[in-house]
Order: sequence, then C-alpha cells, then structure tokens
Amino acid sequence: MGTRKILVVGAGQSGLQLAHGLRRHDYDVTVMTSRTPDEIREGRVRSTQAMFAPALRHERDLGLNFWDDEAPVIDGFHFALPTLTGGPGNRGMDFHGRMESPFQSVDQRLKMCVWLQEFARKATRETGEDRVIVGSAMGSDLEYMTRNEMYDLIVIAAGRGGLSRMFMPEPALSPYKEPQRNLSVTYVRGLRPDPDLGDANMVNFTLIPGLGELFIVPALTTTGPCHILFFEAVPGGELDRFTRRTHTGAEHLKITLELMQKHTPREYERARDVELTDWGAFLTGAVTPGVRNPVGRPGRNGGPVLGMADAVLTNDPITGQGANNAAHCAAVYLQAILEHEGKPFDEEWMRRTWDTFWNTTGKAVTTWTNTMLQPPPHVSRMFPAADRHQEVADRLANGFADPNDLSAWFLDPDKGSAYLSEGGFW
Repeated sequence: MGTRKILVVGAGQSGLQLAHGLRRHDYDVTVMTSRTPDEIREGRVRSTQAMFAPALRHERDLGLNFWDDEAPVIDGFHFALPTLTGGPGNRGMDFHGRMESPFQSVDQRLKMCVWLQEFARKATRETGEDRVIVGSAMGSDLEYMTRNEMYDLIVIAAGRGGLSRMFMPEPALSPYKEPQRNLSVTYVRGLRPDPDLGDANMVNFTLIPGLGELFIVPALTTTGPCHILFFEAVPGGELDRFTRRTHTGAEHLKITLELMQKHTPREYERARDVELTDWGAFLTGAVTPGVRNPVGRPGRNGGPVLGMADAVLTNDPITGQGANNAAHCAAVYLQAILEHEGKPFDEEWMRRTWDTFWNTTGKAVTTWTNTMLQPPPHVSRMFPAADRHQEVADRLANGFADPNDLSAWFLDPDKGSAYLSEGGFW
C-alpha cells in the first residue's frame, strides 16, 4: 500500500488535509503548489474561512489543529434582520443563536503556510526526498503524467485558475451563469466589543435589504487576533463599490467604513477606529456558484484525474461553507482511498467517491446556499420565529455546522410549517 503514488495539485484546505492524511498511512504523496510557504504567508488574504466543529474535527484527527489556544473561540451568530414591512417604528429582528460546539476562523495564509511546511518536513524526514513541487501545473503537464502513468492517482484541489476548466459543468445543478454577489473582505484590528453580547464572541450577520449582507467574523491572522469585515454586495447595488482594479488597502478600508456608516451605523460605531492588520489584509472578488463533473481529462489524450472541493463545487460564501466543504471532501476522499486498497483508481471509483461527498455534504450545502442567495417566501416565516424563540434561533445557528438538518425544516415550506406548528413557534 505504501508504494502507491498520489499527486495532489493544490495546497489549500482540501489538498493539504488530504496529503497529510495519506502520509499518515504511508502513501507516497507529492503536493504541487504555485507558491512557497513564505509566499503564502506574505501574500494577500484569500478567504474568511469560518470553520465549524465537524470540519475542525477532521483537522484534529490529523494533529493539524495548531491554533486552538490562539484563535478566538466563536460561540454562535448574532442576526440583525430589519423587517421589510411596517412603519418607521418597527424594530426589525435582532437575535442570537448559540452553537452546540464553538468554531473558529484562522487566516489561510497562516494555516496553509504551516501545513505546507509540516508536510514538507515530514515527507523529507520519512522518505529522504522532497515531496513538494513549487510551480503552476499546466494541462499539458497533467496530460503527460496521466499518459505515462507516473502516479496511481492525481487529485486536483486547486479551485482557482485554469485547471478547474477541465471539469465540465453539470447544468442541472448549476442554475447561475454569473456571480450573485460581489465580495469584499477586510481584516482589521481595533474593533470595539459588541455591547449586546456580554462575554459571548459571535459572528455578526446584518441583512441590508435589497443590497446585500455584512458579516463580522472574529479571527486569527498572521499578526494576531482580528476581525473580518465581509460585505456580500448585490451586483449593481449601493454596496457594490469594490472594483476589480488594483487599489490600496487604505482606499479599500475607507470604502468599507463609508458603507458601514451609511447602511449599518450600529456596527460602524464599533469599527470607526479600526486599522488594517497588514498590507495584504483586503480582498475583492466574486464567484459563480456551480457544480462540475468530478472526473476531468487534461489535454486531448490525458487519463482521468479527480476533482476535489472548490475545483468541482463552488458555493457563494454567504453561508460560510467553503472551507468546511473542503475539509469534509478531503475526509471522504481519504477514507475512500484507504478502503480501495490495491485496486485501480478508475473513473467509476472517482465518481462513486465524489457521490459520497455530494450526498453527505455537498447537496445540502448547495441547496441551502442557493436558497439564501434568493430566499423563497417561506423563509421569511422562519426568522420571526427565531427572533421570538431561542430554540429556533439556536437550531438555525447550528445549521451552519450541520446543513443537512436545515433540510428537515428550514429549506422545505411544508416541513418548516410543521416544525413551527408542532413546536408552538408561530
């Protein structure tokens, strides 16, 4: 078993988690990455990466939980949802949902830098050879590798860039042809505590009707504890002021605070004196949600390669599931590889492995995320119930950790009505 050779292309959450897991079981694993550990750490932020207890469990099982004593412990969610009807005196909805288990957000620049260093160190110590290739993988490279059977399995865990194009879209599962939100991320220090939360440390979620959402996430970055100010802007709306052009961090922060002052004045009062954590602490972008075929073939004559996490499944970050999807996908793939023993990693195995992840995690996450991008009418009944009843608020918050539970009530109008009626939550 230890002689089986596997190449993992991509050094993010899913790729490095899988690589570490395979090394633990004596597989001959090589990681290909476009950046060195130092380039990762010193670069721009890449995500918001709130990770919930089930996903964190995969890291702890592999001994990769290096920041448990440093990362802020997050207890739940604080929802602020202005009502869409009623007069000026209508207070809107403002409620807290507590998680059964806490969660955390660790800057991926910090996490992936250390994970990559640890993988390289262990692989060199155990094999006497370098098992990290620094360079951008091209389709022609992968075509050559697969045709010459250089590896028993190649896993593509690089969601950004051209490699994802070798995985064909699944039209029935991809309703969107363009991004539904334009994104802005800003890492800051100096945010004042939320006066309504006491000792609790929560993610703040503020709905800005018709325009988008603001999330404030406690996190750990390369310079220590911080907060992430994360705008999801409806394209073309008033929040959509962050362009793709290059601009400075100071300009980015200025726009962020101007938007908060106008649209979320309560949160602005907490943020008015913040500063960027470092030069690379800001990000703009957009993603088009979609699902792709998990089996790709590089070039015209390449053999099959297996897509993983973001390379195959792209969700808008409105539900904070990207890093969690990656962790769960890596865990499913690891188990499937271990159970496959000496048999070939053919297309049938690849599709079956992806289907396991899709049926246990990916489908529920995709349904929930697409629902939140364009909420159907029945969802509007759920939030008032959460505003009035702590049990409903807590169940909603814990849905971030277990999206499958949301299918049992939140996502289905009939099941939702039955849950609210039987619990006396109307």
